[in-house]
Amino acid sequence: MKLITQDKEFFPSRMEEKLSFVYKLGFDGFEIDGRLLIEELAEVKAAVRSTGVPVASACGGYRGWIGDFSSERRSQAIKDIGEILQALADVGGKGIVVPAAWGMFSKRLPPMVPPRSDSEDTAVLLDSLERLNSLAKDTGTLIYLEPLNRYEDHMLNTLGSAAKLIEEGGFSSVRLTADAFHMNIEEADLRKSIVQNKEFIAHVHIADSNRYQPGQAHLDFGYFFSALSEIDYGGNVVFECRVTGDDPIERYRESCCFIRSIVGNSDT
Repeated sequence: MKLITQDKEFFPSRMEEKLSFVYKLGFDGFEIDGRLLIEELAEVKAAVRSTGVPVASACGGYRGWIGDFSSERRSQAIKDIGEILQALADVGGKGIVVPAAWGMFSKRLPPMVPPRSDSEDTAVLLDSLERLNSLAKDTGTLIYLEPLNRYEDHMLNTLGSAAKLIEEGGFSSVRLTADAFHMNIEEADLRKSIVQNKEFIAHVHIADSNRYQPGQAHLDFGYFFSALSEIDYGGNVVFECRVTGDDPIERYRESCCFIRSIVGNSDT
């Protein structure tokens, strides 16, 4: 497994310096914002070449959602994601993380009844994913479909619900992001969920149960990574978290070391 990080406010702003800094912290690569990738594509390509640190994937940076209530915003999301996939292919990235939506609606918060039925949600997501599957095929990349917790999205909350959608559509270039933070809220048993959906998991996000860097709260990362080891997961593990502590750089370095020690133990 490779440990990857998203951007942080204490990272350098220039891409070459940022990637070098990431490597010195102990990470193997970088997950970039999609819009930043497009706007600074030449600089990103040059930085990857000069540092040898890969831009492994993208997350965010597009307008609208693939499950948007607005057909115009949904089309915009698909268009933007297609452009990000092309840029990712140019820098050797593998795929982009895509939830159904984020912060658009929750059945656990008022008004609790969405403007679209469950079957309509499914039809919309299948249509969007079919179009994205084609774009990903053309660029040799992947869509990493990410279930979110019930307070951030009302459509896809578990690995099983997202895997069912992939199966129904027969999408060869759509796979799952298993996010430890969201799974800690939604999955009854993290290990069971990972094992049951092993053929679809191609990307992993981690944060502790309080959304800060791993090692700050009560999520059992030993259990989580033992499940990944059980399915022979060899892909990327991306830190998607805030960072707390009096010295964020050192605390983040310690968190990377903490996870690396667990990964080493889970592989033995």
